[in-house]
Amino acid sequence: MNPVAGTGRGLEDFPQISKLLRDNSIPSDPVFTEHKYHAVELTVTAVNKGYRKIIVIGGDGTLHEVVNGLFIQKSVRPDEVLLAVISVGTGNDWIRMFGIPTRYSEAIRAIREGKSFLQDVGEVTYEESQYKQKRYVANVAGSGFDAFVIRRFNHLKAKGRTGRWLYPLSIIRSFFTYKSTGVKVYVDDKLVYNDLLFSMAVGICKYNGSGILQLPAAVADDGLLDLTLIRPLHWWHIIFRLRKLFNGEIYQIGHVQHVQGSRITVTSSPDMLLEVDGELLGTTPLEFGILHRAIKVIVSKEFLQE
Repeated sequence: MNPVAGTGRGLEDFPQISKLLRDNSIPSDPVFTEHKYHAVELTVTAVNKGYRKIIVIGGDGTLHEVVNGLFIQKSVRPDEVLLAVISVGTGNDWIRMFGIPTRYSEAIRAIREGKSFLQDVGEVTYEESQYKQKRYVANVAGSGFDAFVIRRFNHLKAKGRTGRWLYPLSIIRSFFTYKSTGVKVYVDDKLVYNDLLFSMAVGICKYNGSGILQLPAAVADDGLLDLTLIRPLHWWHIIFRLRKLFNGEIYQIGHVQHVQGSRITVTSSPDMLLEVDGELLGTTPLEFGILHRAIKVIVSKEFLQE
């Protein structure tokens, strides 16, 4: 459980969540994260101790750490551990994909019903301090403007700024200072883009940026990575097409290109920042791959009926 998720809402609401779990006869041994990447360590320890069901109480970043912990531990295959999410974060993009409600009682009802789904997981190598690093992607990774916004958002949070408008404010401020970058993108060894790039998203799921449908065609178990590339554009292109970012029509915008594949390579000059599941990491060059149906997650009944 991440006590600072949702600007502290996780800790504040934990007694209510704990009572709802007990009322629904769902046993739990709660542990709290104390620092960044602590959820990775806690996951490894829990699995090594024999736990095979983990409830993540937090946001997209906490889920990201837990999923990475599943791939670090070597006791069992990652898909032998059942993951569920009770969201207390700010973005909540992963739960949107799988129809998990934000209301605690309804999210816990989904856990009790136990409908599970084998989800693909992305993997990405990137550069940090001149060394190659590797992370696993539970939801969506972004580079260019997308990661630039995350950096500004984190900077504002570090200064003590909070509120539901913090992320939109970060987007607006970033738009007027960010500069597009020269990029080459290869998908399954084929060059698909060689030009200035405003932003890109690579993912398993559909949503990022607190509800933006950047990857509306994504299917979470098709064995493919979805890639959205956005060419440089003026602010008025966004203003007059804002609705298309949220209703699944992003590919109708002329500046946007959609590609699918199992391997994606990105180089740029200068380097571009990378974020994964809302967590700012390193820079290009980037290499993405996919692990088919690699983790088991609790989803809503409605998601399975779609």
